[in-house]
Amino acid sequence: MKTLKILIVVLFLLSIPTTQAEKPFAKGADIGWLPQMEATGYKFYNNEGKPEDCLKILKDHGINSIRLRTWVNPNSDKSIGHCSKDETVAMAVRAQKMGMRVMIDFHYSDSWADPGKQVKPKAWEGLNFDQLKQALYDYTFDVMTALMKAGVTPEWVQVGNETRTGMVYPEGHTDNWPQLAQLINKGYDAIKAVSPTTKVILHVDQGNNRKLFNWWFDAAIKNGAKFDVIGMSYYPYWLDGNPDYTLSIEDLGQNLKDMAANYNKEVMVVEVGGEDTKVQNTYDMLKAVLEKVKAVPNGKGLGVFYWEPEGARSWSHYGLSAWGDDGKPTKALDAFK
Repeated sequence: MKTLKILIVVLFLLSIPTTQAEKPFAKGADIGWLPQMEATGYKFYNNEGKPEDCLKILKDHGINSIRLRTWVNPNSDKSIGHCSKDETVAMAVRAQKMGMRVMIDFHYSDSWADPGKQVKPKAWEGLNFDQLKQALYDYTFDVMTALMKAGVTPEWVQVGNETRTGMVYPEGHTDNWPQLAQLINKGYDAIKAVSPTTKVILHVDQGNNRKLFNWWFDAAIKNGAKFDVIGMSYYPYWLDGNPDYTLSIEDLGQNLKDMAANYNKEVMVVEVGGEDTKVQNTYDMLKAVLEKVKAVPNGKGLGVFYWEPEGARSWSHYGLSAWGDDGKPTKALDAFK
């Protein structure tokens, strides 16, 4: 009888759906530059100064999730191209084999998309709006299908990257929210058609800017845009004359809580970065951001992703990585341990 009771309890526990709150907090890294760095011969070294796979180094520093951007028809040059569908799939498989979760970031462009530029893919030029919506759906569906066939189910997928003023200009500009919402929904529908469990993220920069986020997501809801997660960027370096993070971190924390409460959505910081020359400050900033996301009530703060920690300045000329000129990670990355 005792054995039967134990069996009944076990079966009951197994029948309870797994909630997001039970999943580990996502400590992530965007590594879109990694194939490019490897193709140009960059060598990564662990803390002991020994050459090692970048993904292994990241994992040893607490990173459990990887974010990958994908471009529609990128340049094929080994030094400036990359982020094609095939390369994105290959990197996703590689990350998954390392035991990492995967986020896909659709830029819906042939190159970088961000608040300053959202250039329509060349192959989509000249399409009418109905054709444009279908092209976006078909492309999203194709990439998602390729990932699934390779055995990768992305846990999260972004429809657009830092879409403060929209995406796929001019049709998807925030000057025409009804059209932007339709494009967003084509991406959402394509993702869910292939992988119903994947969570769809809408991503806006300036995560400390509560006024911006309230305006943007009010408009998204009003126009029927569909999404599961609110994604934020947070780069203190770029805010109002390069202030220290201590001047904006409380606003970030409050905005995370407001977005989760006001829209009943989960939230993430999908991009964060600090100065590589101010290692301790960047470490402290990352610890503070992690704490703010974890503090969102009801487990709605899902995780934090560093944008290109491996993108060493010596290779990228970008000053917000977490990698030193010696090819090794800096102490800043230890914040994820």
